[in-house]
Amino acid sequence: MVRQKALLVAYAVHETGRREVIGLKVGEVESEAEWRAFLRELVARGLSGVQLVISDAHQGLKNAIGQVLGAQWQRCCVHFVRDMLGHVPRQSQPMVRGALKQIFAAPDRDGAGETLAVVVTQLRPTASKVARLLEDAEEELLAYMRFPREHWPKIRSTNPLERVNLEIARRSDVVGIYPNDAALLRLATSLLVEQNDEWLIQKRYLSLHSLALLTHGPCGPADDDQRAQSEGTPAAVGKNTT
Repeated sequence: MVRQKALLVAYAVHETGRREVIGLKVGEVESEAEWRAFLRELVARGLSGVQLVISDAHQGLKNAIGQVLGAQWQRCCVHFVRDMLGHVPRQSQPMVRGALKQIFAAPDRDGAGETLAVVVTQLRPTASKVARLLEDAEEELLAYMRFPREHWPKIRSTNPLERVNLEIARRSDVVGIYPNDAALLRLATSLLVEQNDEWLIQKRYLSLHSLALLTHGPCGPADDDQRAQSEGTPAAVGKNTT
C-alpha cells in the first residue's frame, strides 16, 4: 500500500544574520500533533529565543507555534493574497490584488492598519468575504512590521523557503515511491546539507546592524515592553507532502 506523508522542514536566521536549516522530520500527516512534536524536538535540541515564525495558515501549525514556542506568528502574505483571489471571479482578481498590495506598501504599521481599514470598506460591496477575512487577519498579516524595515521583504512570506521545498518535491517526484521514511530523509537531508553550505558562503541574509535594532533602537536600548517582543531569532517553517 502506498501512503502519502508530510516532510516537515524548518529553518531560521540566527544571530550572525545567516540562514540555517534547523529541523527535518517525516510526519504521518500534516496535523497539529505532528507539528507540536516537531517543534518540541527543536526546543529539546536547544532552539530558544524565537521571536517570529512565518508559515501558511495551517491552523494546527499556528496552534503548535503558540503552544510550544510562544512566538509571534506571521501569516505568509503571498499565500494570503492567493487565497483571497480564489474567493472572487477572475475579472475581479486584478482589483483585489492591487488593493491588497496597497496595504503591504505602507511605510509603517500604523499606516498599514489605516490602509487596511480603507481597503476593507472598499471591498465590502463587491468582495464581502475577502473584506471579512482581511479584517480578521490584520494582526497576523502585519506582524512583520514590528521588526526593522530591512527585514520586511524577508519575513512577511515563506517565499525564501519555497525554492528549497520545490527542489525537494522535484527530486522526490523523480524517485516516485520510497521504501521507507529513512530513504526519504536521506534524499531530503542531502539536498538541505547542500543548501546549508550555500547559505554559509552567501552574503548575510540579515545584516548585523539590522539585527542589533531588535534590542537597541536608533536612539538606544529598547524599553522593556519593546525588548520583550524583540529578543530572539526570526524563523520560518514549511512542508512538502510526499
